[in-house]
Amino acid sequence: MSRGAEGVSSDMTTDQRTITNPAGLHDPVPFGYSHAVSAPGELVFIGGQYASDDTGAAVPADFATQVDLAFDRLRLALEAVGLGYEHVVRLGTFVVDHDLGKLEILGKALHARFGDRLPAQTLSGVASLALPDMLFEVDAVAVRP
Repeated sequence: MSRGAEGVSSDMTTDQRTITNPAGLHDPVPFGYSHAVSAPGELVFIGGQYASDDTGAAVPADFATQVDLAFDRLRLALEAVGLGYEHVVRLGTFVVDHDLGKLEILGKALHARFGDRLPAQTLSGVASLALPDMLFEVDAVAVRP
C-alpha cells in the first residue's frame, strides 16, 4: 500500500517488515527508500532524513537550519511508528564538506534532542548527497521497548 493523493500515512507489511511512510513527510518511494521500517527483533530502521519540502525537494538553507529540519523529520518518522528520540540507539550522519564548525553545530543539535543519553553515531564527511542542495542527512536505528 502506498500513500494516496490525500497524503495519509501508509503501512505495508511484507516479508515480516512493516514499512511506514507518514503523512507528515513527503512520499519517499520515488526516491527509492522508506521513512521507517520495523523488523522482527524490535529494531526500527529510519531512512535518511534531510531538510525537505512536502515533495521531497531539498530546502536550500544554511547548514544549521538543515540540521534542525532533518532532525524534525527524523522525529516525525519516529513518532509515526510510536517511538521518540529516546528509543534511538544509532545514528548515521552525513555532512557535505565536513569541518569543525559543522561538527560543533551538529553536536549542539544532538545534545538538544538526546541530552546526555546520546546514541551511537557514525559521522561521514561526504563530497555531496543525493540532491544538489542537501548539506546534511541523518538515518537512525531505534529499539521498540
